[in-house]
Amino acid sequence: MRVAVRVRPGASRTKVGGRYGEPPQLVIAVTARAVEGAATEAVRRALAEALGLRNADVTLFAGATSRDKVFDVDVREGGESAIADRLTALLNR
Repeated sequence: MRVAVRVRPGASRTKVGGRYGEPPQLVIAVTARAVEGAATEAVRRALAEALGLRNADVTLFAGATSRDKVFDVDVREGGESAIADRLTALLNR
């Protein structure tokens, strides 16, 4: 499953939730600055935690140097609907 994300680096705290643009991207704010991949790594970890997955289950697919990123989420068999429901809830925050 692929998840489109809009990153807000340098935030006062990490927050996952909200939508940006059309089609909607999940907004993730992280305290890490956009230097040497620190924000991207922080976003990857925040997304994994928000979806209730291991960090290793979330990998960057596209957008290494952009605020707009796409992550591959490795969903175990039968877990697609639970992850989709969680994403919908996060987008509607």
